[in-house]
Amino acid sequence: MSQPKRELPQKFIEKLRKIVPVNQWEKVLKTFATERPTTFRVNTLKAQASSLKERLEPQGFKVENVPWYQDAFILRKGKRKDLEKTDLYQKGEIYVQGLSSMVPPLVLSPQPGQAVLDLTAAPGSKTTQLAALMKNQGRILANDNNPIRVEKLKANAALQGATSVQVLPPGDSGLVWKEHFEKFDRVLLDAPCSSEGRFQLDEPSTYGYWKEDTNRKMAKDQRRLFKSAFLSLKPGGVMVYSTCTFAPEENEMVLGWALETYEGAVESEDISTPLPAHTRGLAAWEDLKFAPTVVKSVRVLPTPDMEGFFVAKLRKLKSVPAPEPFIPSSEGIK
Repeated sequence: MSQPKRELPQKFIEKLRKIVPVNQWEKVLKTFATERPTTFRVNTLKAQASSLKERLEPQGFKVENVPWYQDAFILRKGKRKDLEKTDLYQKGEIYVQGLSSMVPPLVLSPQPGQAVLDLTAAPGSKTTQLAALMKNQGRILANDNNPIRVEKLKANAALQGATSVQVLPPGDSGLVWKEHFEKFDRVLLDAPCSSEGRFQLDEPSTYGYWKEDTNRKMAKDQRRLFKSAFLSLKPGGVMVYSTCTFAPEENEMVLGWALETYEGAVESEDISTPLPAHTRGLAAWEDLKFAPTVVKSVRVLPTPDMEGFFVAKLRKLKSVPAPEPFIPSSEGIK
């Protein structure tokens, strides 16, 4: 019996066609039927990228450097399951992670000694990357609401030697600001999203849940999380908002809402990126025009090696009033 023809949701394709530049459309469409290679980064808290190839290639692996991130590699020969059996992996010297997922921490660019919040952190890919970028100097508070994922986050932080990471007990990320109002120099909000950048045609589970109202429903939670992230950020601090989805409802519209809600207290900043395939944020969507600075955001277009992603960088210009009723905590990060 023949297998039914697999197709991505038609409404999704129609929306995506309005987002992707015409000259990139065919390339982007093909990526949904392409199996991406395993990618990973070297954990610089324990190892050096310069010696990676000479350690892996004698074991039968072939790896390729990523031009825009010296600590990242693409596995061109060998299987992920075999890579995970190596001492490098078992000792936490490397971390398997999608290339697009590595972009938000790089854009956030946390510095050693800073206080950083990773608001929806599990299972810890970006949290441990932040710790490595900061050389374990400073403090990273990591939060997630799922108990099982929190345990995975703790295990990954321990394996990676990320001693600067403190993992909060499972809890509502939308309420974190109440204990940490304007306490952080940097905040990362890699928000839960509709995950359109991860759709794979041969895996219906990656897109079977998608409906026309999925983006709108996700955006409601994203705005709530954005509020928590922004209220946790110090005046003068930098925040990165990212998703692994294409939808303007979850990207530019959330960003536009934030710029309007906190007008005068936040500005969108340019993102300098050498990524091979990306566009700037949309200036408008259908009948809605966004604030001019929304176009400073970046939409990473999917390639055979990278998933689709969206990244925005914002700076908090001044303190904002806390929602009432609220009593600020006098305690710092424990």
